[in-house]
Amino acid sequence: MSLLNPKIYILFISLALLQHYRNKDQIILLPGMIFTIEPTFVEGSPTFVTWNDGHTISTIDGGLSAQFEHMVLITDIGAEILTK
Repeated sequence: MSLLNPKIYILFISLALLQHYRNKDQIILLPGMIFTIEPTFVEGSPTFVTWNDGHTISTIDGGLSAQFEHMVLITDIGAEILTK
């Protein structure tokens, strides 16, 4: 299961999907592109289950978790963090 944010994805639909984990993808970031960095910290098991509502997820052992997101804009001179 992918943990994409469907609302953001619909608004900023892109041909390139940047994975949020170490991988061997070779995507060239160009000025004007925006992507997110979404760290998640989980206490206990990293395995999760989706609830019957089809939206809510939790770890299988009920551990605490926290997630936050930063949007990054690629510019002509580097990168600019849009969220602080």
